[in-house]
Amino acid sequence: MRARDAISFALRAVAAQRLRTALTALGIAVGVAAVVLLTAIGEGVHRFVLAEFTQFGTNIVAVTPGRIATHGASPGIFGTERPLTIADAQALADLPGVVATMGLVQGNAAIEHRGRSRRTAVYGVGPAMPEIFRFGVAAGRFLPPDDPRAARPLVVLGAKVRAELFGARAPLGAPVRVGGYRFRVVGVMEPKGQVLGFDMDDAVYVPTARALEIFDREGVMEVDILYEAGTPVNRITESVTARLRARHGRVDFNLTTQADMLATLGSVLSVLTLAIGGLGAISLVVGGIGIVTILTIAVAERTGEIGLLRALGASRRQVGWLFLGEAAMLAALGGLAGLVLGLGAAQVLGVLLPGLPVQTAWRYVLLAEAVALGIGLLAGLLPAMRAARLDPVAALRTE
Repeated sequence: MRARDAISFALRAVAAQRLRTALTALGIAVGVAAVVLLTAIGEGVHRFVLAEFTQFGTNIVAVTPGRIATHGASPGIFGTERPLTIADAQALADLPGVVATMGLVQGNAAIEHRGRSRRTAVYGVGPAMPEIFRFGVAAGRFLPPDDPRAARPLVVLGAKVRAELFGARAPLGAPVRVGGYRFRVVGVMEPKGQVLGFDMDDAVYVPTARALEIFDREGVMEVDILYEAGTPVNRITESVTARLRARHGRVDFNLTTQADMLATLGSVLSVLTLAIGGLGAISLVVGGIGIVTILTIAVAERTGEIGLLRALGASRRQVGWLFLGEAAMLAALGGLAGLVLGLGAAQVLGVLLPGLPVQTAWRYVLLAEAVALGIGLLAGLLPAMRAARLDPVAALRTE
């Protein structure tokens, strides 16, 4: 039997029972559409989170106090843990490859101006913050390079805080109170929006030393280090560790690189996308069961036809391949319909919900179609083997 004849036979068999074919293919179509749509949402979230995270660049090392991993006895037996200080941040600024450093303190306090009050996030930062975090100033200037331990009471407002407190009036030079302390406005930041759930516009930025005073803290929460692009991060972490160990007498701090965080975050999000696609793949299995059922019924209904094929010289293998081809055609048709349905649904969802990131993951689209075809072949294997084993004489007697 020629390949053209086999394809023609499968097409006629599929077209003979249009309603049955449509219902069978629908199971595969729903499965493929679910995989395409769910993975598009997962991929969109993946890219959105990574884009949000990389707004601050990838050549940053964060130093936090305390150690995540401990060994042996409690360090409290031999001494107390030293907090990170502004002096530590200064000591790291002259390391080879380091561009800028900054001690960071974060808290929440009320900001007041002429009877208006708003509770907002307060960040204690250094003058290098715009450079480290790629955050521009819209009006005025950022905090000047004062003595870090005796900085002047100056504040830079986020865009939302500026609008809420001052409206259309110019805020530069105006006095405000932050956490009960008097400050003078020297700048307004560019609108940044939310970054990983934090509204950078609903915040104010004061010198680190002033934030320590407001929140009555002994040390900073984090020291952020911006290093030159292209510098091996291992060289930076080794020099930072050596410098701080010399200052503290031991390693009582943790180093986190932006690259490590991106790698971990990317792997977690990839697993999430794969898991979401796996949920949609369950529908493909259900569609495969439908193909088994339909082809099993078809073998029973077309016993005489199979006997006639065998009487005309078709081998058992050829009969088996005919039914496998029919199963593959059902799966392929259902898969193509599912691709169209899933891609269309993803586009409609992106239009109806602009805030929901939807990004078609073509690798999962092709994988879904391949899996649908594979499930169709597996589903058709048992009915095909049954058809191939039919005795031609006994099959002809059913006519």
